[in-house]
Amino acid sequence: MKTEWKMKKLSVIIPCYRSEKTLASVVDEIRNTIRQRNGYRYQIVLVDDNSPDEVYNVIKRLCADDQALVGVRLSRNFGQQSALLAGQSLADGDIIVCLDDDGQSPADKLYDLIDKLEQGFDAVFAKYNRKSQTLFRRFGSWMNLKMTELLLDKPKGVEFSSFFAVKKFVSDEMIKYTNPFPYNVGLILSITRKISNVDCEHRERIDGKSGYTFLKLLSVWLNGFTAFSIKPLRFVSYFGLIIAFWGFGYGLYIVARKLIDIHYVLIGWSSLMAIYLFLSGVIMFMLGFTGEYVSRIYTSINKTPQYVITEILKNDHL
Repeated sequence: MKTEWKMKKLSVIIPCYRSEKTLASVVDEIRNTIRQRNGYRYQIVLVDDNSPDEVYNVIKRLCADDQALVGVRLSRNFGQQSALLAGQSLADGDIIVCLDDDGQSPADKLYDLIDKLEQGFDAVFAKYNRKSQTLFRRFGSWMNLKMTELLLDKPKGVEFSSFFAVKKFVSDEMIKYTNPFPYNVGLILSITRKISNVDCEHRERIDGKSGYTFLKLLSVWLNGFTAFSIKPLRFVSYFGLIIAFWGFGYGLYIVARKLIDIHYVLIGWSSLMAIYLFLSGVIMFMLGFTGEYVSRIYTSINKTPQYVITEILKNDHL
């Protein structure tokens, strides 16, 4: 019996924020790239993360001209991680591709990622040997890499970026995560370790600047290790235990020294204050760190939404 051949479908997810001047060119490049190879249909999901510019009007115009485009508007700025999951919830392709809206992701290398998937991997990330980013963003990327290595047991040699492709089953498992603190790399690592890289060139930004501030990057890091690892809590516990043993040992030393030399006098108010302030800081840090975990548990129990979609644009009449 002859097996019917089925054309594969690609779903491309683009979170949009302050990209009214770049989005159209990114979409055009994606469409032109996909059309270069037969055997693939496509869907492009554009997620407006409550951008303060006119990007949603750009999305409306693009969706009106192409039936393969889907526009999504979120009720407020939920962040890139949540916007990606919102787009993935509407994706129906066999392969899900995610990339940025600023033109820095080399969309013309899309099939390089897909071909790598076809070799048996479940997720493939673009690997940039040279990044066209500010020193601050490069530091943020380095910190993110180290965090995944130390806390999330990242496979050796694998690097992560915002331009990646995953198989449908990986995306389906990712969107099952409903807590309000998503971290997509952590989600992928919890689903599969069959991950690879493809070397790509990181382009210069077409227009504007990155929307990531230090606080936003810090929030992403916190999402990563509070939602997917308990190693930080263990580290805090071990560190507290070490400090307790150190204090106990120092106390024994003072008592022994006094018994051996009755004329020994402990002098040094400033040193005592330094030790006291150090230990107080350690305790406050531990309490704050533990409180961060507790507050996130509380927020999750209250079922705070990961994202809220207010409008979906589809042109089914072309």
